[in-house]
Parts: sequence; structure tokens; C-alpha cells
Amino acid sequence: MDNPTSYVWTPPPELIAASNLTAFLRAAGYDDYDSLSRKADSDPAWLMEEVFKFCGVRFYRSYDRMLDLSRGQPWARWCVGGTTNIVLNCIDKHRGTDVWDQTFLVWEGEDKLEQRSLSYREIDHEIGRLALALTGLGIGKGDVVALYMPNVPETFIAFFAVLKLGAILMPLFSGFGPAPMQTRLNHGGAKAVITASGTWRRGAAAPLKSVLDVALESSPTVQHVIVVDREGLDIETPMREGRDHWWHDIVAGKDGAIATAEMNAEDPAILLYTSGTTGEPKGCVWTHIGFIGSMVTRDMIICADFKSSDRFFFLSDMGWMVGAMCACIPSFAGASLLIAEGTPDFPDTGRFWRLIQDHRVSYLGVSPTIIRGLMRYGPQDVERHDLSGLRMTVSGGEAWTAAPWQWFFEHVCKSRLPIINVSGGTEVGGCIFTGTPNHPMNPCSFSRPALGVGADIVDMAGNSLPPGEVGELVLRHASIGLTKSLWKADERYIESYWSTLPGIWVHGDFALRGTDGLYYILGRSDDTIKISGKRTGPSELEGILIATGKISEAAVFGIPHPVKGSAIVCACVPMPGVDIENGIAEELSSAIVRGMGASYRPEKIIFVDDLPRTRNMKIMRRVLRAVFESKDPGDLSALANPEAVDRLRAKLGAA
Repeated sequence: MDNPTSYVWTPPPELIAASNLTAFLRAAGYDDYDSLSRKADSDPAWLMEEVFKFCGVRFYRSYDRMLDLSRGQPWARWCVGGTTNIVLNCIDKHRGTDVWDQTFLVWEGEDKLEQRSLSYREIDHEIGRLALALTGLGIGKGDVVALYMPNVPETFIAFFAVLKLGAILMPLFSGFGPAPMQTRLNHGGAKAVITASGTWRRGAAAPLKSVLDVALESSPTVQHVIVVDREGLDIETPMREGRDHWWHDIVAGKDGAIATAEMNAEDPAILLYTSGTTGEPKGCVWTHIGFIGSMVTRDMIICADFKSSDRFFFLSDMGWMVGAMCACIPSFAGASLLIAEGTPDFPDTGRFWRLIQDHRVSYLGVSPTIIRGLMRYGPQDVERHDLSGLRMTVSGGEAWTAAPWQWFFEHVCKSRLPIINVSGGTEVGGCIFTGTPNHPMNPCSFSRPALGVGADIVDMAGNSLPPGEVGELVLRHASIGLTKSLWKADERYIESYWSTLPGIWVHGDFALRGTDGLYYILGRSDDTIKISGKRTGPSELEGILIATGKISEAAVFGIPHPVKGSAIVCACVPMPGVDIENGIAEELSSAIVRGMGASYRPEKIIFVDDLPRTRNMKIMRRVLRAVFESKDPGDLSALANPEAVDRLRAKLGAA
């Protein structure tokens, strides 16, 4: 490893000494992460035994065997013979402890005058009431229940109530229109949907129930719809007799106790869809033990240093995996959670920072997209708020570029707090690369591969690559959080992840280990641009564009070129006040040439007001490329803003 002076942040000794990772190393009998990691990769079952002991993972019946590989790595079985439930580990275990009357959830509406707070005791009572009501509707073990909800307390009550019964939760993005909902409801075979009459979005009442009704016209498996009355909205909420039920009506008088269902450890708990490049979305299956054993305990509590004293805030939608993280990480730890309705910059551009200040957030989650959007307003909004309660930050969702990372590190972290960068994905149910408070940082870096997942960077023959060389990110063996096949699609599961390099999970990202000893993800491998024989990740070029200060977001993609192999097209969102008619395109083009060389001069620069992105805010470069080439862009059901595609088509058609 290089001299520590080559890092922008080096952990102070007192932080290392107090970290959960240091305590775990000591408990497992290791002095350093890399030695522990080698042991974990050679024996992932041993690792999970240590994780369960350290974190106190609960079972009704202990497992007979931690790991069964008799059917091969793609079909690994964990905790064979054991029974448990996510609710046992996140809610029930706190009953009778000091945690029970402490605050679990704090909520603020888009209007900050609307606020609610629930202790563990209170949320358990509400979970029980809804679980009893769902039982009365005939919902039980193995039934799929969709959750189409905004960020309100009932969303998290419903999350745990469904799992308490042993039913399977299907989170849906609250910004979905009817078509993507219909696809998922039918593919998952949902028996019920829990929704709200509507929500506030940027000062306007946005309906949810009436949008769902359109999807339900062709969703024959749905027998029941439970509707939260989001008070204060002036919108019509038609109710179909026999199918639709107001939440407040069905929970009325339901104050008795109901036991949490004892589930096999690998029974499906959460069915979360991720978009496919072509065809229908892929249904990822998380088990009761998988998500607890991976993202919650191994990744966030041990490696990312989440503590019981923390208040967690990661402004996200329940339809992304961060929704489940928000529900399970703080509750497992006996900590607290802040949730907020609406967007980070409304009713004013400083709202996000005020939320952190007012609610004394100590553990902040962000995506690069959120930071790129907020840095448009300058640092003054950050500076006028007291963020001294922050102890740790974590980032995920997509690869950083240097400019927003440095902005966040300087203005929010005050060049003092680490950015625990994590990356994995819906299919992995946890991390592949992770940050830790025990390792130094450089812009956009990850500290190390996550423990026991078998992460490696390889060439297309599956050979490990040395530091400094870009390759495919793979997993050499299964880990506990990995999706259990794909819902109703075993062949697609093998084809999508295990067939490119037989016996190895190919994740679809390009990555490298830097000469600084840290790890970097360079973007999706199918987004890679090959210029004059050299492979280049789009984030490298996008970082140069954003660093000019003239644009807030960029998406770079390649189109076929008869000489260079690929030519570069840049779709750019200008910063407020930038005049795109005043030579800005040439300035951006020159910046890329200065940074990368003349062969990288863009073929075209397009200015747009938004970029197509998924519900977890990943920019869809393949969609941009397809629209630019007048080709079929494939599955668009996961787009949060499909109107961006229509506007791009219109713009290109008028050009």
C-alpha cells in the first residue's frame, strides 16, 4: 500500500479503535481485514457463523448446516434446517429490553408541520393490528403482497406486518405508472396491494390509488387493496366494494396479539424487481436469513460501522433496495430512522440539510444523483445548517465521479467524516465492494471487497487481473444474500449471471484495484466505449464534463464509428443559468480532448433537461444510445421519468 499521504482521508486511530469492524476482527481472532477476508473467501460458512455470533442473529430453531453446496454454487442453500423471521430479528427481539420504549421512526411530511414519531412498542402494536387485519382477509404464508406507498409511517408498518405473517413482500416504486405495476403484479402473482390515496410531490397532490386502479384492470390475481387515507389531499379515491378496504377500517378494534410466523431460513421474504436490458423485469428473491445475514449485519453493522446509537437517514423510495435497508438496519441494531415525504429540494433548496439538522441525523445515506442535484444550488445551503450531529456517511446506487464526491466530502463531511462507499445490487442482496472506517479513502474509492463474497476482477477468460488493469467484476462463489434464482425464471438466472464464465457470477460492472490499494467501479461493462482499440468507462468522461462547472449531470455513450470503433455522444444537463447557445458545446468538447486526447473528441453533444433514470436513480445509458440510434430501447418499465425519453426523441427529431 502507498504512503498514507497519498490519500485524501486517513482514519484517525480513535475511530479505528472504536469501530465495529475492529471489535469483529478481535472476536474472530484476526489482526487485519485482508487476512480476515482471505479466510472468509476460503470458508464463507465460517464467516457467517462469526457474523451471527457477533451480531446476535436470532433463530426459532438453529440450523443443522450453515452451507449446502450439493447442487453447485448457483443453488447454494444457507442455514439448512433453521427457522427464523426478519421480524423476529428486527422487532420482536427488542421486546422487554430498554430499546422497547425508545424511538424507532420519525417522520416528516413535505410540509414540515406534519410530523410523527413511533417507539418500538408503538410500531409493534401497529404491525400487529395490520397483521391481524391481513389475516382476516385470508393473507398468510407464501402469499405475495405488493407495497405501492410513499414515504409515510404506514409504509414501514406494512413492511413488517407482511413479513410477520410469512407472506412475501413486493415493493413497488411509488412513481410507477400503471404499465410497470401491471407487469410486476402479474409476474409475481400478487394477492393483495397496500397503497395510499396519494402523496405530496413538490407541493402538488399526486394520486396513487387511482393509478393503481388502472393497473388492476388487467391484474386478475389481486383480490384485496388496502388503502391508507393520506389526509389533506384534495383527490378522488374511488373504492371498489369487496376488493378495496380503508386501512383505518380494517385495523379498527384489532388490538390482540399475533405471533410472528416461524419461517424456514431460506423461505422467500422480499420479491424485488430489477429491470432487464431486454424482456420483462427480473424478480430477485431475498430470504429471511439472506438480507439479515448480508446487507444488515455483515455489510452495514460490521463493515460500515452502523451503531445502536445512530439515527439513519437515506432519502429513498421503498421500491429500491434502500427501502428495505431503512426498515431493517436501524431496527436490527435498536437504533432510529428518519423518513421524509417528498423531494430533497422542496419546498426550499436547503430542505435536505435542514432535515439532517433538525432531526439530529448521525448516519447519512446518499446517492451520487442526490448530491449532483443539490450541488447545483451551491454550498451555501449546506453551510447555513448545523450538521455537527453527523458521525458517518454512506453512499450507494451508482458509481461516483470526482467532482460531486469532492463537493460532498468538503462541504458536508467537512473533510473529516468518511464516505463509506458501498456497491452490490438488488441481485446480490448486499455488497460486493465496501468502504470501512478502518481504511483510507480517495475520491470515488471503495476500501475492500465485501467479506466472504468471493469478489474478483478478471479478464474474459476468468483470470484475475493485477492492480491497475480494468476487468469484469465477478463473484467466485455464492454468498448468503444472493438472489435465490429469479422468480419463475431458473434458466434466465443461470443465463444472466452464471453462464458467461461458467461457475462464476458475472455482475456486469467494470472495476479495478488502483495503485493506491483501493477499489473502483467504472460503470456497467455494457456501457463501455472502445475508442481506437482502448476500452474506456463513461464515468471517466462524465467526470471531465461535470468538472467544467457548466453542467450538473452527463451521460456519455458510444455509437458505431467506421474508423475508431465507437464515437462519443454526450447528453448533458446544463447548470442553472448556463447559456447553451454561447459556445458551451465546444468548451465541453475541448475539455474532453484536453483530458483524454484528440481521439476522444465527441461526435455530438446534446443538451437535455433530464436524463432517463431508474427508480434507484441510475442513469440508463443504453436507453439514450438506443433512442439516438432510433432502435428499440428495451424494457423501460423501471424508469422513474419516462417523459425524459419522449423529450429526447422529440429533440432529436427536430434536430
